Amino acid sequence: MSHSWVFATLTTASLIFATFGLNAKADAQTLTVNNIEVTNYAQSVLAMEPKRQQAFEEIKKLIGREEIPKIVCNDPSSMNSLPNQAKDIAVNYCNDSQKIVAAHSLTIERFNQITVEIQNNTALKNQIYNTLLRLQNESAAKSGARNAP
Repeated sequence: MSHSWVFATLTTASLIFATFGLNAKADAQTLTVNNIEVTNYAQSVLAMEPKRQQAFEEIKKLIGREEIPKIVCNDPSSMNSLPNQAKDIAVNYCNDSQKIVAAHSLTIERFNQITVEIQNNTALKNQIYNTLLRLQNESAAKSGARNAP
């Protein structure tokens, strides 16, 4: 995968909940994130991104040219302005995201803390960026090995 795609994914990670979000409160102190959490976070983001894009496109088709409102997963009232079918898509995305995060050994609270910290911590942002690159390269190498004659 290209570096620009990784950058776009990381940008999405730092803003992953701009459309589908979870309320995250920033603490005044710097968050310590270990290497395992960095990897788990990156894996979660990579698994969530295609689902987020699909949900966004489906909702966009349903509501037409209107701008999609900010949807906060743990604030059901943020979905009130959506038509019922679009609400269902948003709820399904939120539920899937929670499962993905849990499957990668993070709590939603911890995922949100890391998301907020990325916005304020360049070193952590770079570490996650590099981890996303590594994971994508590993995935591409595995795919290539499976598809090789």
